[in-house]
Amino acid sequence: MPSKPGAGEAGERADSGWFADDGFWTDYAPLLFGGERWAEASSVVDSILALAGTPAGAPVLDLCCGPGRHALEFAAKGHPVVGVDITEPYIAAARESAEALGLGAEFICADARRWSRPGAFSLAVNLFTSFGYFETKAEDEAMLARVAESLAPGGILAMELVGKETAVRDFTEGEWFERDGKLVLTEFEVVGAWEGLRNRWIVVDGTERVDRSWVQRLYSATELRESLERAGFATVRLFGSYSGAPYDQNAERLLAIAEK
Repeated sequence: MPSKPGAGEAGERADSGWFADDGFWTDYAPLLFGGERWAEASSVVDSILALAGTPAGAPVLDLCCGPGRHALEFAAKGHPVVGVDITEPYIAAARESAEALGLGAEFICADARRWSRPGAFSLAVNLFTSFGYFETKAEDEAMLARVAESLAPGGILAMELVGKETAVRDFTEGEWFERDGKLVLTEFEVVGAWEGLRNRWIVVDGTERVDRSWVQRLYSATELRESLERAGFATVRLFGSYSGAPYDQNAERLLAIAEK
C-alpha cells in the first residue's frame, strides 16, 4: 500500500502545528483508542452508511483516520477504503492491522489541508472530533474543500464532532480519572468568546508523567453548515446522534451529513 500520494493526487505532510507532532498522538493513543473505542466502530459505520444512503461496495475516504478503526470496518463491510492521517505511527499501525485482517484498505500519511484524490469517493468521513485543529478557520475550510474535491458528484461527507452548543452545555473546568492503571488529569479553558477550548491532559504512570496542552476550534451547527457550504457542499443535514436524532438540547454530538 502506498505511503505517498499517487499520480493525479495532491498532498504532503505538514511540518508545523501541535497536531503534526507524532509524539503527542503516541503518548495519548492508549487513552484515545482503548478497547471500548474499537468495539463501537462497527455500529458507528453501520449508522453512517444508513444516514448517508451509501450503496454496497461504494468507495470510502476516512480523513484523519487515526489507527484505522473505522476505515478497517468499512473495508470489512466490502467497501474500497483509503485512510489518510498526518501521524506516521498511526498509519503504520493501520497498515499492519489491514494486513493481519486480510483487508485491502489503503493508508496514506498526508496533510488533510493538501491531500485529495479528485472524484474518487462516494462517501468521506471525518469522525471523533478530528476537525478544528488548524491555526485558522481558512485552513479548516481548505481541508473541507479537499474533501469536496475527492468526492464524486452527489457524494456525501459525514462529520462527527463536539459541537459548540454541547461544549457549552457540558463544560467543566477539569476532571480526573483512572484508565489502564494510569492517572489522568484534565483541564479545560474557554478561548475567546467560545471560539475554542484550551485542553491540558496530564497522564501519570508510576514515576512517568506526560503533560501536554493544545487548542481546538469549536463550531456551532450553523457555523459548520456555513463552512461546508463555502467548501462546495450543496446540502447539509444535521443530527444529534448516530441514530438520527435531531440536533437539539438533548444532542449527544454534532453529526453533519453534507452532499456535494
